[in-house]
Amino acid sequence: MSAKPLAMGMAGGGPGSFIGPIHRIAAELDGDARLCAGVFSSDPGRSQAAGKAYGIDPDRIYSDVATMVAAERQRSDGIDFLTIATPNDTHLPIALAAIEAGVHVVSDKPATATLDEALTLRDRLAGTGCLYALTYTYTGYPLIREARDIAARGDLGRLRKIHVDYPQGWLADAIENSGNKQAGWRTDPARTGVGGCISDIGVHAFNLAEYVSGERVIELLACLAKVVPGRTLDDDATVLVRFSGGAQGLITATQIAAGARNDLKIRIWGERGGLEWSHADSQRLYLRWPDRPDQILCAGSSYLGEAARRASRLPAGHPEGFIEAFATLYRDFTTAIRAKAPAIISPLSGIEEGVRSMRFIETALQSSNLGAAWLPLID
Repeated sequence: MSAKPLAMGMAGGGPGSFIGPIHRIAAELDGDARLCAGVFSSDPGRSQAAGKAYGIDPDRIYSDVATMVAAERQRSDGIDFLTIATPNDTHLPIALAAIEAGVHVVSDKPATATLDEALTLRDRLAGTGCLYALTYTYTGYPLIREARDIAARGDLGRLRKIHVDYPQGWLADAIENSGNKQAGWRTDPARTGVGGCISDIGVHAFNLAEYVSGERVIELLACLAKVVPGRTLDDDATVLVRFSGGAQGLITATQIAAGARNDLKIRIWGERGGLEWSHADSQRLYLRWPDRPDQILCAGSSYLGEAARRASRLPAGHPEGFIEAFATLYRDFTTAIRAKAPAIISPLSGIEEGVRSMRFIETALQSSNLGAAWLPLID
């Protein structure tokens, strides 16, 4: 980049954070942004320690978000956007503080802790001119964008079956009771909101199903379970879905699959063929045809479409992964800020997707509580 990097602020990402350093590395990877300020913990001492580790000027390490946005607004080099990397219960107040100061927002998913909060955020964003994006990381992978183009072109024909499976095993035991910070807040309804696994990774699977297929879930039937004794939130989710184009689907997400790591997979079948992408094999997209040989498309290849090529940084055979996919989202976001054109945010998930994800969570919970009833997913 020849232009000066945009100034980034961050809420969260302090000691013990997994996602905070990921945000920082991804945002700075292409030289489009630089972390300049932050409130890295609700504890001032821990915030100062984290800021020092990030190399932030001590004068720009703040004790709370309201103080940060007010102070940064007075600076000629103040932050251009704020990244939210905190537990779900704080997403809404932090986002509101930012947009009220005219600061663009990048937020971890889900958008908020509840659907009502997401609707409030959508209403407050309207007319502000502030951009808002959610880090649905997997949408930044080159071959996910290629898969999206393939489905949109109709190469697979009318879609018939859409299956997204997201198994993890890190919560197979009650590690929240042994001091694990990440497990602690994700299993606490006061911090994470109304859903457990369905909010943490189920929304990734839901978002990916709609992002790649181009279709919207219109109806669902959910069975959510609390497998590990003592949990008050779901740690396992199975959701049957029906799509706007007539396809049937299945979204599964679990965090109690002992031995599973981060084994996200999407498979789509249409009248003419199918596609398959796995996070464990993210550099390849498999196309299955009934009347010709199967195809394997490789990331970084010249034969891919523009969206996939733009999301690649290295030639074929040089693996790119989670950090680079995250960085692609940031590059899309900073491009939109520089262009002052919200339409450019289209490859990203914004507040509308955030509202839909929260509606998915709450409808799935309602369905499960009714004994696995079919319910409409209303816009």
